Order: sequence, then C-alpha cells, then structure tokens
Amino acid sequence: MAKYMLLISSLVILSTITRHGILAVEIFVTNNAGNSAGGVRFSDEIGVEYSRQALTSATDFIWGIFQQNTEADRKESMHNVTLIIENGNSVAFSSNNEIHLNDNYLGEYSGDVKREFTGVVYHEMTHLWQWNGKGQAPGGLIEGIADFVRLKAYLAPSFWARPGQGDRWDEGYDVTARFLDYCNSHRDGFVAELNKKMRGEYDSGFFVELQGKTVDQLWSNYKAQNETGQVGGTLYECVAILYA
Repeated sequence: MAKYMLLISSLVILSTITRHGILAVEIFVTNNAGNSAGGVRFSDEIGVEYSRQALTSATDFIWGIFQQNTEADRKESMHNVTLIIENGNSVAFSSNNEIHLNDNYLGEYSGDVKREFTGVVYHEMTHLWQWNGKGQAPGGLIEGIADFVRLKAYLAPSFWARPGQGDRWDEGYDVTARFLDYCNSHRDGFVAELNKKMRGEYDSGFFVELQGKTVDQLWSNYKAQNETGQVGGTLYECVAILYA
C-alpha cells in the first residue's frame, strides 16, 4: 500500500543530459503538491514531462552561457538535479542539487504560468552551476547572474526593471542582470569569464581585469548611457513585452 500511495502523491521522472555522448547529469522531477491549487495548475498547465524538458534545456543553455564545455569546467558534485514542487514561503530556492519551487506561487501567478515557471527554472538552475567566489561574492551579483541567464534566454517578464533602473550595481536580480548585460555587450563572454574567476575567491578587481574599469565606474557609465537615451537590450525589451 505504501508503494501505491507514493505513486499517487509524487510523480517522478528521470532524464539524462549528455553532451558528445558523455554522461553529464541525471534529472528528476517530483510533484509533492497534491491537490492544492498550485499542484493542480502544475499538473494541468506545466506537467512533469515539460518540467523535465525545461530542466534539460536550462542546463545545456547555462553550459553555453558559462562556456562550460567540458566536465572539468563544471562542478564535480553535479551528477544529478531534482526539481521538487512543494508548499513553501518563497518563489523557489536551490540547495544541494535540488530546486524547490513553491506551488502557492504557481497557483497565484497571474499570466502565462508555464513561461514564468520556465524562467524560474532557468534562474534556479543557474545557481546550481555557477561559482560564488567561495561564498565571498556579493549576493546581489550571484542573483544578478542568475537573472542574466534568464534574460539571455528571452524569459524576462514584463515587470522587470528596465535598463538603467536601480540604485546599486549589486542590487541583485533584474537590476544587476541589466547591468551585466551592458557589461557583456562591451566584452562578449564577460559573464562567463567572471563566473570562471569566481571559482576561486571573489575580488572586485575582476571587473578591472575584464573591463579595464572599476565596477563603480562601469555602473556610472551604464546609468549615464541610459539617461541619455542610448538604451541597449531593446530586443530583450520587445520579447519580454510580447510574451508577458
């Protein structure tokens, strides 16, 4: 009986991501939300199979963004990833090769929940693959990189901050993502290089090494550029509005 109860309460699916025929990571998806509003919406509008596809696509996309082309470029502990749909307090969080997504958020979200789910998955999956400067990097930078990946995947929602908005470069999330997109436009692959450097201890001097300017100088230039109307990233703006 316990076996059958497990099958009823939790849907699990396994997938394997490979690149060049090499085993990379196993993907698991579990729906523990039951008959809650979010659980039902997950089953009806997203589903376990689509979740598996989203996790697979996100992983491959992140490897490309971070230029993690070989297993040596990636975290050695990342042999499997599990997405768990469950009751929680925040939108989602990542920990120990797991992504926990709050079913209440899915149930209450107004709009295209499948697209929003996909964006959240890309953000949280980024946390599992990125480096954090041995825990010394600003939290806003870590969150900004995760949203930068979401931005590059054309999954930015319409309510995000516009280019140039925000008070600090490390404000995090969408504000920092827009700033990093600006930096990346001046040095293609900048975010990938920055992430690689953060495999060791974080140093704000990384910005000088990669951009020739301090992060504060870059932020000032970014703000000034947008104040004069030379706004970059218009393609992302149009896509965000179109799909919001």
